[in-house]
Amino acid sequence: MYKLPYIPKRTKKPRKYGVAMVMDKGLSINEAENVISTAGEYIDFVKLGFGTSAVMNNIKEKVLLYKKANIKTYLGGTLFEAYIIRNMFTDYIKLIDSYKIDTVEVSDGSIAIDHDKKCEYINTLSKSYTVLSEVGSKKSDIIIQPDKWIEMMENELSAGSSFVIAEARESGTVGIYNSNGKAHTELINKILKKIEQEKILWEAPQKSQQAWFIKNFGHNVNLGNIAPGEVIPLETLRVGLRGDTFAQFLPKELQKKYMP
Repeated sequence: MYKLPYIPKRTKKPRKYGVAMVMDKGLSINEAENVISTAGEYIDFVKLGFGTSAVMNNIKEKVLLYKKANIKTYLGGTLFEAYIIRNMFTDYIKLIDSYKIDTVEVSDGSIAIDHDKKCEYINTLSKSYTVLSEVGSKKSDIIIQPDKWIEMMENELSAGSSFVIAEARESGTVGIYNSNGKAHTELINKILKKIEQEKILWEAPQKSQQAWFIKNFGHNVNLGNIAPGEVIPLETLRVGLRGDTFAQFLPKELQKKYMP
């Protein structure tokens, strides 16, 4: 690491905050090895996106590969919902156990689950697994009011979630963002008045979204749905070594003297 002053200190693994969740939508074993070799120290979670694990080969090998790199792997929430809608919760547990997975995502972005029932799933799973639960709909026409976001996040954390995920999809155009990818600032600020920031994993697939969160909530903000090839670029955003956040951590006198 270069010895530069004014570089903010990043948290180290195993992180309780400042985490990065990467979306694996079908990487080969060789590609996963390359990602780990290049950026493994900056990745805390890998999500095998939506239902991709059902149509990919070598899942056990990939899970073991990530585990050896101290990266927690879990199956996408859409697959969880596919099992729930078919009344196959027990089969889902058998599936994740067959892969020796210790992390699960509980979501209801594609189907409607009674929230008490969702919290029951979280509570049951939290006894044996690390649980990440997702709040928000994947459908742009479903608007959830801030008070409801807060209530659901509070209840899911109380039920046993380690992190609540703020929905944005892999496109970054729903949930906490509007259709052009801009953050719903009022919603986010209201959430943060009630929910501890370190417990929220903000989905932020776009560079502009990542930079916005870092500028507004610090370099150790939790960010998710990061593309495998964007992990290192994200880390440069976090420490002020990319144009979008270059001045973020510099003293005021240097900014005044050198920044346009």
